[in-house]
Amino acid sequence: MTKVKRHGLSIGIERVGSEFFLYLQVTGKLTHDDYEIITPLLESALGAVAHPRVKALVDITDLEGWELRAAWDDLKLGLRHGKQFSRVAVLGDEKWQALATRVGNWFTAAELQYFESRGEALEWLAESEETSAVEDRAGA
Repeated sequence: MTKVKRHGLSIGIERVGSEFFLYLQVTGKLTHDDYEIITPLLESALGAVAHPRVKALVDITDLEGWELRAAWDDLKLGLRHGKQFSRVAVLGDEKWQALATRVGNWFTAAELQYFESRGEALEWLAESEETSAVEDRAGA
């Protein structure tokens, strides 16, 4: 019996208290064909968000990686829409995922941070950016 391998991206809007977040859950090894389907869905979800500065929770705990062409698709998508995001909390459970998040910071204007706890990720997203900036200056 052949084991079916799942891969893809689920997109949704998640509410925590009075805050709304774009929620993405990535599964398996993403392919170029996935991005042919995912890109219009993501662009539609972004177009439906009322605020131009989006906070996102990206769950990559089930991500196994990308095909080379899909990695290129991901980079292009990030460059095209990166300015629409203010904060991106990346939820994972592997060292390579933490490293990928740090590398991702080089390619986007959004503030990216890696978490292994969903609760901590949502708390960070719910923080006001002004409060965080004041805390950063006070700690510096």
